[in-house]
Amino acid sequence: MIKLGLTGSIGMGKSTTAAMFAARGVPVFDSDAVVHELYAGQAVPMLEAAFPGITSADGVIDRTVLAQKVLGNREALQKLEAIVHPLVRREREAFLSEQKAAGHSLVLLDVPLLFESGGDADVDRIAVVSCPEDVQKARVMARPGMTEEKFASILARQVPDAEKRARADFIIETGEGLAATEQRVEAIILELTGQPA
Repeated sequence: MIKLGLTGSIGMGKSTTAAMFAARGVPVFDSDAVVHELYAGQAVPMLEAAFPGITSADGVIDRTVLAQKVLGNREALQKLEAIVHPLVRREREAFLSEQKAAGHSLVLLDVPLLFESGGDADVDRIAVVSCPEDVQKARVMARPGMTEEKFASILARQVPDAEKRARADFIIETGEGLAATEQRVEAIILELTGQPA
């Protein structure tokens, strides 16, 4: 079973691209979705103990409050990662076992911080989603609550796009429209599995 890691900087179109793989029958492990689940369940007591006052009235981690505590604070970010990363890793291992047992020849691991977290060592091939800087910025700045400062802070924590592209086995350009992106996804699936998507 081939483990294809999918990554890309903020606003590059990674979620849309991951959905294209899923639509073609490739099982997708979505790290962000797993973190969302953990922030509403298993990780809540540990995170609240580490960062008091981040749990909202409905018992879910308030991501905005948490972000305020860790953004620009390397030590706090490391503390957060030390709690969350092992939990995500455990979920990923369970996902991989299930997909292997189901006989899948290819799975996609959608990991925004694949290089930053060292996750590139856990995959067989790497696909990087990319687009021109002006397209990326326009997409990100259109998000609710986004500011230039927040965008700059997020980019500062991410491996630069040029370096990601240099380390990738596949580059998926998303600035050329959905049809072009879908063709690239289909070509990658065909190359890795020998089967048309």
